[in-house]
Amino acid sequence: MSTSALTHRVQVLAAPGHRHEEILTPEALDFIGHLAAAFGERRPELLKERTRRASRLASGHGLDFSIATAAVRADPSWRVAPPAPGLSDRRVEITGPPEPRMAVNALNSGADVWMADFEDATSPTWDNIVEGQLTLLDAIERRIDFTTPEGKAYRLGDQVATIVVRPRGWHLLEEHLEWDGRPVPAALVDFGLYFFHCAQRQIDAGKGPYFYLPKLENHYEARLWNDVFVLAQELLGIPRGTVRATVLIETITAAFEMEEILHALREHSSGLNAGRWDYLFSLIKTFGHRTDFLLPDRAKVTMTAPFMRAYTELLVRTCHKRGAHAIGGMAAQVPSKDAEANEAALAKVRLDKEREAEDGFDGSWVAHPGLVPVCRAVFDDVLGERPHQIERTRDDVEVTATDLLSVRRISDPPTREGVRTNIAVALRYFDAWLRGSGAVALYGLMEDAATAEIARVQIWQWLRHRVIDRETVLRVLDDETAALGAEFPWARVEAVRGLFERTAMAKELPPFFTPDAYSRHLVQQTEARS
Repeated sequence: MSTSALTHRVQVLAAPGHRHEEILTPEALDFIGHLAAAFGERRPELLKERTRRASRLASGHGLDFSIATAAVRADPSWRVAPPAPGLSDRRVEITGPPEPRMAVNALNSGADVWMADFEDATSPTWDNIVEGQLTLLDAIERRIDFTTPEGKAYRLGDQVATIVVRPRGWHLLEEHLEWDGRPVPAALVDFGLYFFHCAQRQIDAGKGPYFYLPKLENHYEARLWNDVFVLAQELLGIPRGTVRATVLIETITAAFEMEEILHALREHSSGLNAGRWDYLFSLIKTFGHRTDFLLPDRAKVTMTAPFMRAYTELLVRTCHKRGAHAIGGMAAQVPSKDAEANEAALAKVRLDKEREAEDGFDGSWVAHPGLVPVCRAVFDDVLGERPHQIERTRDDVEVTATDLLSVRRISDPPTREGVRTNIAVALRYFDAWLRGSGAVALYGLMEDAATAEIARVQIWQWLRHRVIDRETVLRVLDDETAALGAEFPWARVEAVRGLFERTAMAKELPPFFTPDAYSRHLVQQTEARS
């Protein structure tokens, strides 16, 4: 293992890799050191508040819109910053990990935005993180063209999507960078390296440094991001307000603070996104102790469920009230070579996007280039030549706390198939994640960390409330572990099973599976190689 001391007390605790020196320059790491020095103490305090709030909710406290911030919601005068260059028309956004093949396909897909995802779609091995930054730099410099050993060429076209980067969430650390004897917050690493190398390049290209912010639980966490943006722009001499950030509303507590989150980021805000899968995960995680929040099989919890309708309609109303874009949720279907299955999948995507466009969303997400034309056709029909429908303020929408929490209306016991599917998806995703892949096509869907989280917390919740028994889960776990090993002889079966048992079958529910997986496996692998 190599250790290189750098100017602002930042150390790289990993062996050098191919072209890593282009990203991990002393100046870039010094920049990250400044961010860590400025914000390293606030982050743990905010995480402690997450824990305190979770304990209050678990002990029976209710969740409602805050009286303390009522003045922000009532004030009609404020609006977020106007759309930045390249972010006015966002009718189709495609997401995926920042690796070269995905980058070329996404940028050429016909989507308006490519969300380069360091979070749910990336397994955070050190190589993936640094090479992801190299991919972004190469894409902006238009030197990403390459040919595979099989002879397939990947070349950027003339018109490419706007790049928006999603850093990892506040809850994660980057163990391979150390500042003042401590790991650097992963969010600051992903943001800082991209901002340092690419912010000015993007401005020179007529766009700017744009971000998606994941896993926020309240407006204080949004305010921290805003302060990060202000300092980063100051340090590099970039005009304040150049950064734009879209916040994913993917936690139940953030759903009660949408206006406050927009307000905290208003000079840097570019809207909100309905992160539907993480939202379901958050709902179960937050209220998993309560029987009135039992959810049926994931496949049965659709966006037409009353509590999901309340969430998305409130999001559109909130955004448009404040002049912000409202971006719809992920279509995770993967096109199939089977014509009948493919048509059924596309029909589901079309119906989902029609609902979003008619509800007032300004655009939506897809996970595969093959879904871009479907999404575009739907939003073209509604928007026409308009870049968005922000002027549609949805004043007809009235959403209460009860509406956001009305889960009982779709309560249903899990099916045998639902239990098996959750275990199968979790195991296969965990295996892929441990081997370095964060986005995996499984059973016709593109699964990422968010959907794997739903799978494992549903098993935990069903076990807790005895709607399934432990023996049944262990029997299915035995079957699916054996099936995984037979299907993929290289699978890390024991590590995957252990991860599932610790994160889905423990007495207390771990908030995320990723810290456990990262600390026990990825860091050990990296250190063993170095």
